[in-house]
Amino acid sequence: MAQGPAPHDILKAIRWPLALTRAGMAAERIARAFWPLWSVLILAVGVLALGVQDLVPVEALWAAAAVLGVLALAALVWGVRAFRWPRRAEAMIRLDQTMPGRPIETALDSQATGLGDPASQALWQAHQARMRGRLAGARAPQPDLRVSRADPFALRYVALLTLCTGLLFGSLLRVGSVTAMAGTGTSPATGPTWEGWVEPPAYTHLPSLYLNDIDTPDMTVAEGSRVTLRMYGPEGALTVRESVSANPLVSEAGNAATAQDFTVARSGILTIEGTGGRSWAVAMTPDAAPTVALDGPVESTFDGEATFPYAAKDDYGVTGGSARFELALDQVNRRYGLVAEPQPRQAIEVPLPMPIAGNRAEFTEALVDNFSQHPWANLPVRVVMTVEDAAGHVGQSESTVITLPGRRFFEPVAAALIEQRRALLWTRNNAGEVAQVLRAVSYKPEGLFRKETAYLKLRSVIRRTETLAHYGMTDTQQEEIAQALWDLAVELEDGDLDDARERLNRAQDRLTEAMKNGASDAEIAELMQELRDATEDYMRQLAQQAQRERENNLDQPERGQDQNSIEMTQNDLQRMMDRIQELMEQGRMAEAAEALEQLRQMMENMQVTEGQGGGQQSPGQQAMEGLAETLRDQQELSDDAFRDLQDQFNPGQGQQGQQGQQGDQQNGQQGQEGSGQQQGMGQGQDGQQPGNQQQGQGGDQAGQGQSGGDGEGLERDLAERQRALRDELNRQRNALPGAGTEAGERARDSLGRAEDAMDDAERALRDGDLAEAIDNQSQAMEALREGMRDLGEALAQQQQQGQGQTGMAQGADPSQQRDPLGRNAGTDGQIGTDESLLQGDDVYRRARELLDEIRRRSGQGERTEEERNYLERLLDRF
Repeated sequence: MAQGPAPHDILKAIRWPLALTRAGMAAERIARAFWPLWSVLILAVGVLALGVQDLVPVEALWAAAAVLGVLALAALVWGVRAFRWPRRAEAMIRLDQTMPGRPIETALDSQATGLGDPASQALWQAHQARMRGRLAGARAPQPDLRVSRADPFALRYVALLTLCTGLLFGSLLRVGSVTAMAGTGTSPATGPTWEGWVEPPAYTHLPSLYLNDIDTPDMTVAEGSRVTLRMYGPEGALTVRESVSANPLVSEAGNAATAQDFTVARSGILTIEGTGGRSWAVAMTPDAAPTVALDGPVESTFDGEATFPYAAKDDYGVTGGSARFELALDQVNRRYGLVAEPQPRQAIEVPLPMPIAGNRAEFTEALVDNFSQHPWANLPVRVVMTVEDAAGHVGQSESTVITLPGRRFFEPVAAALIEQRRALLWTRNNAGEVAQVLRAVSYKPEGLFRKETAYLKLRSVIRRTETLAHYGMTDTQQEEIAQALWDLAVELEDGDLDDARERLNRAQDRLTEAMKNGASDAEIAELMQELRDATEDYMRQLAQQAQRERENNLDQPERGQDQNSIEMTQNDLQRMMDRIQELMEQGRMAEAAEALEQLRQMMENMQVTEGQGGGQQSPGQQAMEGLAETLRDQQELSDDAFRDLQDQFNPGQGQQGQQGQQGDQQNGQQGQEGSGQQQGMGQGQDGQQPGNQQQGQGGDQAGQGQSGGDGEGLERDLAERQRALRDELNRQRNALPGAGTEAGERARDSLGRAEDAMDDAERALRDGDLAEAIDNQSQAMEALREGMRDLGEALAQQQQQGQGQTGMAQGADPSQQRDPLGRNAGTDGQIGTDESLLQGDDVYRRARELLDEIRRRSGQGERTEEERNYLERLLDRF
């Protein structure tokens, strides 16, 4: 296509965008052509600003100047040869490329064919008119000033970094000092000059001072500040006198271009003598030593954890510290096992905690530690706190005598063991006497030890102590015996009692001892909480016992209420214990002991009765029992299916696992019978059996099927059991109470989802897909649990407030009402609590063992991928 002449109107429309595009292209070519030149120049200025010329000989300076000159000349020549001024046509093409359709080129073109065709000419004119319309939106492109392709090693950044460093840490005034080296004479333009800085220590966070800018005669600086002076000019033109450093410096005449550096150690005079010199009276601000002190009384918790509050202060900030505890031997009551001279022990040194964030110039913190097992526990010690600042200055607190906090033991035998342990750690020479005292303490163990194992442990410690006392005891053996005594004392104090009555007795005994020994408020609160927990456990045990007695004596007439009995609620019992705690905190120990004795007598005569309803069960309780039975049946069916799946992949391991789980199920059934939760759940609401017997028979058949290898028969049996459970759940859902309430409707919906999941599980069992069946069974159990929770809420809404548990005793006897699942119903009488369906440490232990076994098997590579995927799904769910 031929190109005609450029119309004036076209160039006028793009005049400014075209000029800007051309200027941008020129800037690009200048940057690419002359970057070596300005890199060399910037590098030279940066080096001069740093003052390198003052630190090297003149010959080296001239050599460096020659090298830089040659490089600059070469860069200039290379840039001139590489630079080309952009032409107008090039700028027009660059601008045209930024617009769609290339409108500039189209507007400048002329029609080449079809000149005699009117239609073709009209089309061409319309096309040009559209392209010319686009010229109004022409915008100059951004110039590309990057030279990374020409400078792959980023040398330009090295030069720029040098310049920035010179501007930050040097001065542009130093550039002029290079001119003094060009001649030998001194003229007003090239006279002697100097520069100086005062740099405070970094930990002060104070700014540096530029001495050339300080015109006042006085100057205040921090102790330890670094003074740097640089003098330029002919020899002897400038001298320095100062009296602020530890070794005063006087520059001798003749030291030209010298550099002086010293540290401010005291107040004094700093003088620069010569042309343009100055003098300052320097006032040094001393760095004060930090201070630290205890900031309140030492507090300790029931288990011996001590809190030492302290306050520290420094003018710039504390960097660290420690607390040192030494035995205050002159304050120790030297009697019993402490009569002999103590064996040497190192002082206790504990680092002080520092604030993680914030200002450390002034703060308060607390040292928290537990020294209960240290030989000096509960003995007077001298505590000294030490802190240090960044300058190395050390500050100490006053020596304070305190009693090193430690755990206190209220059980008499445990307290005796701790006392003899301290005597043994006081000195090994007390070993024989310690053994005699321990033997005397355990002379008649009846009534002293709740468990025979504790007595046997003590006898073993006594025999070993007597042997080592005769043949000699080392430090290691001393520590081992002390640790054994500590562990035994903790066992006696805390106990490991399974019987609720024993725990209650122990809590009451410890509280009585605390009254006698004057316990602190924290110890009283801890002991009262232990008493409350033990009382609650004991009430739960009595409730379970009363329920078993009622179920075993259903045919016997119910005994009437004793007219001399007093009825109390759980709130009355709680108020009585609160009163005991209040009396103890007020120091009225006699009254508190009397109230505690009354509480002890009441608990001994405790009887438990139901608050409302007698021995009859409401429809809601029957429904909850039926759902709980269905949930247990579903859980056992899911366990049978899992054992069958396991036996398919690992027959030997599956058989062993089946035997172990059968033993656990027998133990679990015994525990349920003991808690009274198993009675009365064998029949449904209509007198039918909801599948317990079928399930038990199916379980036996399942075991026989696994032993005989009849897998298909076992799966059919599991499917039949699943169908029976689904039918039973459907019957229970239709007869579910709580209709018309929101919670009741939610319960029905949840049971409907459980029924659908059971139906899916049945189909999966008939198809032989055990993994899918187990997943559906898990969904059914989860829906069942949700339905039971919703039903509990619905029943609670129908009950009146105040239907809680009551107690009857010969002197005020609280009791506890149980919900249909055998759990504590709470003090407000509402059904449903936070307690789990299965209770006791054995249940949690069994759950942990099952999870550990699942994790172990999921990591065995020899198992099939299907089984491992199923085990991973179990871990994700639980």
